[in-house]
Amino acid sequence: MSTFYVSNQIATHFKQLFFGGNWTSVDFTTSLKDVDWMMATAKINEFNTIAQLVFHVDYYIDVTLKVLQGGPLDAHDKFSFDCPEITSELDWESLKNKLFSDAESYVSLVEQLPDSKLSEVFCLEKYGNYYRNIHGLIEHSHYHLGQIVILKKMTSKIK
Repeated sequence: MSTFYVSNQIATHFKQLFFGGNWTSVDFTTSLKDVDWMMATAKINEFNTIAQLVFHVDYYIDVTLKVLQGGPLDAHDKFSFDCPEITSELDWESLKNKLFSDAESYVSLVEQLPDSKLSEVFCLEKYGNYYRNIHGLIEHSHYHLGQIVILKKMTSKIK
């Protein structure tokens, strides 16, 4: 009988959100696969673009990844939508590659967390514990993935 490790299960949940196999059957890799840079930057009304949402999701992965690596929490909501200008397919691929690379690193570090770490304070008491923040990041990413899927459908109609 194998041992059940909560950290490993959470890492799997995060991994499937980005690379496939989750309960919803919707993931970032599949959803972004056929989005080109023009679709990613298409502005519809006052909505964020797909590229802005990808940057935003990765912003929070990146800052929490640094905490998991032993660094300080250095996040500022006001910068979380400061997506660099995307003017080519190369720019878009670079943004997606950073998202997926950061997601892979995040999965690896969460897999290595001892379950006891999940109940510890995440940087400051006001942020709650590691469990809350890791799951919050999963929920946040699912929320924005839903927006991306809708925007993708809308931009494909105007293409």
